[in-house]
Amino acid sequence: MATHAHSSRLIEKKQNTIERISVLIADDSRMSCELLKNALKRSRHHFDVVACAVSRSEILQSLSSAVVDAIVINENLQDGPFTGFQILSQLRATHPKTPVVLLLRSSSREMVVDAFRAGAKGVFCRAEPVDALCKCVRAVHAGQVWAKSSELRSLLEAFADAAPLRMVNAQGLGLLTKRENDVVSLVTEGHSNREIARKLGLSEHTVSNYLFRIYEKLGISTRVELVLYILNQKPNG
Repeated sequence: MATHAHSSRLIEKKQNTIERISVLIADDSRMSCELLKNALKRSRHHFDVVACAVSRSEILQSLSSAVVDAIVINENLQDGPFTGFQILSQLRATHPKTPVVLLLRSSSREMVVDAFRAGAKGVFCRAEPVDALCKCVRAVHAGQVWAKSSELRSLLEAFADAAPLRMVNAQGLGLLTKRENDVVSLVTEGHSNREIARKLGLSEHTVSNYLFRIYEKLGISTRVELVLYILNQKPNG
């Protein structure tokens, strides 16, 4: 009995010495934030969720008023599709020592590459279990990079296939036709190629061709870059 009590005290002491990590959560709705917050607080990984945010301004406000060890940001915020990517670039400049995990709906090669390019230290697909997310946050806080083997392959393939960087064309949207602008508008609203094809009465192949021409005209190479380019054209983008 005494041995059991001694073991319990040792376990308790060990748990108390594990460093607690203060986390900022940013998602596209209050409900999603609360669900993530509760999941992290219930985990065995010793997290303190010190702030929740649903927009870029709320993220920056929270960072100015709380000590944050790690940030978990969804790819979309209430500001619009892919704005999680946009704030990543800003945080890399203003809070370079605070690691960020980007939550993705799907870990496609394009999304993974753009996430790390923007400054994420980890990428995590929302289809994965919460316990894996907890391990991810602990890993990036410890200075590691977090990605699944398939996502790492995507990065390596992207490096192998990398073309020389091009300047974004300063003439911008004036280069695009009306139909190309229609496609751009639907992309920035978060629609997939299939949804765009249905809305415009086109085939998916035609939509893909439009996107290729749009990328060529603007001097960009991915869907995420396109959305961020459009957001940056706005007065407060």
